[in-house]
Amino acid sequence: MKKQFIKVVLSCTVLVAGFTVTSCKKSSGSKDISRGTGWKINAKEGGFQYNSDFKEQETSPGLVFIEGGTFTKGKVQDDVMHDWNNTPSQQHVQSFYMDETEVTNVMYLEYLDYLKSVYPPENPKYANIYKGALPDTLVWRNRLGFNETMTNNYLRHPAYAEYPVVGVNWIQATQYAKWRTDRVNEVMLEREGYLAKEAKYQAVTGEISGTFSTEAYLNRPESVYNGQIDSLQGNKKKDSVSVFANRGSGIITPEYRLPTETEWEYAAAALQGSREYNNYRGRKKYPWEGEYTRNGQRVGRGDQLANFKQGKGDYGGIAGWSDDGADITAEIKSYKPNDLGLYDMAGNVAEWVADVYRPIVDDEISDFNYYRGNIYTKTAIGDDGKVEILTDEIVYDTLPNGKVVAVNLPGEIKMVPVDEQETYLRTNFSDSDNRGYRDGDPGSSRFFDKFADEDDENQRKMYDSPKHKVERDSLGNIVRGYDTSNERTTLINDEVRVYKGGSWRDRAYWLDPAQRRFLPQYMATDYIGFRCAMSRVGSKAKTKNKTVRGKKAKAK
Repeated sequence: MKKQFIKVVLSCTVLVAGFTVTSCKKSSGSKDISRGTGWKINAKEGGFQYNSDFKEQETSPGLVFIEGGTFTKGKVQDDVMHDWNNTPSQQHVQSFYMDETEVTNVMYLEYLDYLKSVYPPENPKYANIYKGALPDTLVWRNRLGFNETMTNNYLRHPAYAEYPVVGVNWIQATQYAKWRTDRVNEVMLEREGYLAKEAKYQAVTGEISGTFSTEAYLNRPESVYNGQIDSLQGNKKKDSVSVFANRGSGIITPEYRLPTETEWEYAAAALQGSREYNNYRGRKKYPWEGEYTRNGQRVGRGDQLANFKQGKGDYGGIAGWSDDGADITAEIKSYKPNDLGLYDMAGNVAEWVADVYRPIVDDEISDFNYYRGNIYTKTAIGDDGKVEILTDEIVYDTLPNGKVVAVNLPGEIKMVPVDEQETYLRTNFSDSDNRGYRDGDPGSSRFFDKFADEDDENQRKMYDSPKHKVERDSLGNIVRGYDTSNERTTLINDEVRVYKGGSWRDRAYWLDPAQRRFLPQYMATDYIGFRCAMSRVGSKAKTKNKTVRGKKAKAK
């Protein structure tokens, strides 16, 4: 008896005993048909609803796209101090977005105006919300200098509107970024029909109580605008039933935030402009090409490429062509951008970044999106099984310098540290607070006093920093406990943050993107500002590589 062979061909054609039978249809490739189940997606009858038309992340207001890649982080030249402050290490950064310019006075005034309108400072319950967000204009004062003009005018006068905001500490910068996230997402939801036209202004004008919080909207949308969101629905409303966007809608943007130190340094160096095939050509000392601070091109030859302190008593040069155009800060976009289109990544003001400062980058643990400062939290669940919303409860924090800031705003969700439920038997993290990981924690042997009592947690720390204490007495008055010890060996602790880039007060040495310094997160100066960043979701690049990866070329 002759055997019959069955051969299955990849094209779903089956050859049986010499007869050709088509056993399956070619996939239609429709985005509205599930490849997992064959069910319809976004069917009118119900079932799974998803934004199958999503293309890529939209660039949010004020941002520039930065394609990620690998680079050498740290000082690669001119390390005259030999301080081991930032030794070179190979790092990889995911794609992200960054503000084209530093946050300006007028941008920050918009934030202050919003807080003052929604949370009137004359209401005792809200007084510290607005007050805690105000920049410290007294940073301009100098015991032997006349700077009262800047003290009184720099923040609010229209002449300085497009100058970078200063006097803002790290905590205030992060709160601004959080507020900005909510305002941008209000615009997005209104544009897509999930919110009524001009709904965002009704909280400002007092027509409705409450305001919009992105995380509250995603977790408990019915709580937004103090529970009045049903009356503010846009044209997405179906049969008088409210429709809410979610992360799957592709409309909600990731949060604005401070850039990590690695992101900031990568963006400032702008090495893509020096790329030659798969290598970086040469070493860049500044965000621009060349080894000098003056323009060497034919047009504008001799002009300074940033504003900085050129020498003792020289903050701008001799008046005329050699002047850099600024004695303090300069108006944004006064100098050419770097190869990524970012302005003032050297000079003007130094900038806060997200990281907690440590002298050495621990690239043995991470060389991908390196960041020190992770504190993992989760949403608090109430007795009713729902996410807790902080309605009238406002939590304030008194900083070591006595300044009072609001930790949360009304209408936000309550966050609590992660616990054993999230960390049990995990290998990638075991604690909520990871700021001191591998650097003075119990798992490390690096302590400043190795002979201290092992049970004394206050002594067994890697860094012997001052311990200031701020308390309130029975009458509510602030009692400042200043650490007067003369035996402290360092200023480093978990509340000290990195700032990058040279400023109008700095010599050219600090214009190198690899330079890094630190300051307590509650302090502000007249030479540190900030800009925001945002993570990229989805593809690494905006333009697809012409070479199709992972596919064989078609046969000729």
